[in-house]
Amino acid sequence: MIAITVALAMTSTVSFADASADEAKVEKSDHITADLLVAMKRPSDVQVSPDGNWVAYVVRRNDMDKDEGKSQIWMSSTDGKHHIPLTAAYANASSPRWNPDGSSIAFIGTRGEGEDLKSQVWLLDRRGGEAQQHTDVKQGVSGFTWSPDGSRMLLAIKDPKPEDKEEEGKDKDTKAKKAKGKDSPEPYVIDRLQFKQDYVGYLDRLRTHLYLFDGEGKPEQITSGDYDDSDPVWSPDGTQIAFYSKRDGDPDANNNGDIWVVSADKGLKDRPLTQVTKNKGNDHSPVWSPDGKMIAYVTSTEPEKLWYDADMLAVSSADGSGDARILTAELDRIVYQPEFSENGKDIYFLMEDGGAAPLMSVNVKSGKIKSHSSAEHTLWGYDIGAKGTIATIQSSHHVPGNIHIIEKGKTKQITALNKELLDGVKLAKVERLKVPGWNGEMVESFVYYPADYDASKPYPTIFHLHGGPTAQHDTSFDSWGQFYAAQGYITVMPNPHGSTGYGEAFTYSLNANWGVPDTADVEAIADHLVEAGISDGDKLGVGGWSYGGILTNYVITNTERFAGAVSGASEVNLRANYGHDHYQHFWEVELGLPWENVEAWERINMFNDLGKVTTPTLVIGGQLDWNVPIQNSEQMYQVLKRRGIDTQLVVYPGEHHGISRPSFQKDVFLRYQDWFDKYVRKIKDKNEKLKVE
Repeated sequence: MIAITVALAMTSTVSFADASADEAKVEKSDHITADLLVAMKRPSDVQVSPDGNWVAYVVRRNDMDKDEGKSQIWMSSTDGKHHIPLTAAYANASSPRWNPDGSSIAFIGTRGEGEDLKSQVWLLDRRGGEAQQHTDVKQGVSGFTWSPDGSRMLLAIKDPKPEDKEEEGKDKDTKAKKAKGKDSPEPYVIDRLQFKQDYVGYLDRLRTHLYLFDGEGKPEQITSGDYDDSDPVWSPDGTQIAFYSKRDGDPDANNNGDIWVVSADKGLKDRPLTQVTKNKGNDHSPVWSPDGKMIAYVTSTEPEKLWYDADMLAVSSADGSGDARILTAELDRIVYQPEFSENGKDIYFLMEDGGAAPLMSVNVKSGKIKSHSSAEHTLWGYDIGAKGTIATIQSSHHVPGNIHIIEKGKTKQITALNKELLDGVKLAKVERLKVPGWNGEMVESFVYYPADYDASKPYPTIFHLHGGPTAQHDTSFDSWGQFYAAQGYITVMPNPHGSTGYGEAFTYSLNANWGVPDTADVEAIADHLVEAGISDGDKLGVGGWSYGGILTNYVITNTERFAGAVSGASEVNLRANYGHDHYQHFWEVELGLPWENVEAWERINMFNDLGKVTTPTLVIGGQLDWNVPIQNSEQMYQVLKRRGIDTQLVVYPGEHHGISRPSFQKDVFLRYQDWFDKYVRKIKDKNEKLKVE
């Protein structure tokens, strides 16, 4: 067994300030800076202990010396008095899961370097000591879950490569000799329709399947086929596994995922699958009722609407009999992360609703829906423990994500992860704004005002557009809104048509209609702010990332009113992306085949309108982005440069759709700021940047 020393023994407690030495390296300021934002800690994956007295969670922080992000597992008492790091800050650890008897915590740990870097399951006695490696899988383990009695685990493991199978049983010397002669890479041989994926690369036929593991010997495979299996959950009695898989024809050619059930008995030669859901849309995120009779899940009943469809909560019989019952149809909101209450009478879930993400529940029998959190807080995750204790991760406009406990209807914050960083920092005032947009329909925005805002004069204003497009700006702490406001800008965070949280019709209005209703919304909001004397009409900027960058492109091809723009990780030549990004199936459903339905593709292809752009535009993205490939940024830059428009192309080496290297994260903030300072504020002397003219 391989041992890893944990950070502290269970008898020790530390303050939140001790969670990151990098806080001391951030120069103190009375306003938000790029350094401060990059140094912030971010919690995730909260898990309540079986006795309800402790909460385990992951804290993500940036190691500025090594220029990389690290994930560390912490544990806090639910009364907020004790906070304990369970794993070392220098080693990555994630997915903490309590043993059902509460005696230990299992987690995913990554050790090794280069091609030998693999994730395995590790076990840690909750009293402290050393974490012991529990699995030793050649390919690594991508996920796991405990059986109800704690005697076994279910593992998610990708199929081994053919050469790995050949090496099984050979001694180490033989393997080493063979490896010596394999310095040259082999060609990619591809025959899949969906053949690439951002962060992964080219896709082969190796799939992720489920395995049973009792801690000894080899894991026992229980699913197979040319399909990926995920979201596994044990039945309460430990005899069955429910999971998600796309097994309707070629999984690359449809979005019809279903919930399946397979036996968890040991040593079976034949494991027939029970299909629980038969809807032609996507059914995912299964959870068992406490009595094992029902499975709740998230369903999309109109697959032709893709990501514009409002996912709903449904329940089906665990044996696949009878019809599904949808519980949240009347909400007309996207729901996600379902979890049964301890008595099985209610199902909890999160929901996107008008710029918030509250914790909700629905009574299985009556259908009555109840809210359990404030609309001024956005929840990133939750877990239900013994006696109804609910641990959540919540954030508000002025407080970054922290762990909160909900008991008997009352909410208590038990962590203050970034308190040291934010002490003495002046934050922006945030208000909601609603104005008539496209077709006269109301559009909501969050408006961030500088801390020293003076209502007697108009301010330079940045429109920061969200990605998605099916997403929303919400009530959580927004780094960009606070950052721009700290530099003296009013920042507008709009939720234009296509955003979630305002009903399916509002979202679906963007289907095959990119850049039409949402561009009209942005212009309507700008009109209102300028006419109200809030924004300076000569000092407007627009920018965003992913679809936020795409919408930026649509905006500047439709109007000359913006003095500066930043197009981050955006698309510009839509047909050129077919077969180059990883959205082949989604493109086909929304716009049709590009060689057959040319008009639909070209109608919203902003590349055709780049000749109209007069706005100075910074174009920026990751070199290895296969989500929205960098070729888009390159082509946009080429056109603008050729036309003599002020522009610059910035490419981050080794980065994908999200920027992960801390020094690059800081660079992104500063480049956006510098571009807008130059072209929107027209600042020549950097010492003037915090002054509003």
